[in-house]
Amino acid sequence: MENYNSKDWSDFLNSSLKELLQMKPMQFSLITPSVLPINAGVYLITETYGHTESALYVGRTKNLRQRLYTNHLMGSTSNARLKKYIIHDENHSCFGDVKKAKEYIREFCQVRWVFQDDTRVRGAIEGYFTAKFFPKYGIAEEH
Repeated sequence: MENYNSKDWSDFLNSSLKELLQMKPMQFSLITPSVLPINAGVYLITETYGHTESALYVGRTKNLRQRLYTNHLMGSTSNARLKKYIIHDENHSCFGDVKKAKEYIREFCQVRWVFQDDTRVRGAIEGYFTAKFFPKYGIAEEH
């Protein structure tokens, strides 16, 4: 991706967004390690109430399987940022309860992703997706 002009980058980022939105979201209730790829990529976690889907979190990782299953779904709040945000959100029904947050993620959340091996490009895509979706969690703190 080096030496791309701004139009090329814009086209690339828009095609990544289109690819993400064309992917059927995977419900966390159906996620097991074997159904997730071990590829590097950028992901969008959303929640659905009724027919409304809202962005909760955008992230990037070297290993989608480990990040999504081991960290976000099964992990403790030290390595599961989404879970941490939910349990620290005083306006959320799961406030203060890790077990309820895990159940909430399983019941109401889903994930989509795009593959990207290059670390710097993953960062650019993550920033673009964050700007496009303005997720509820994960943009207030640096990580």
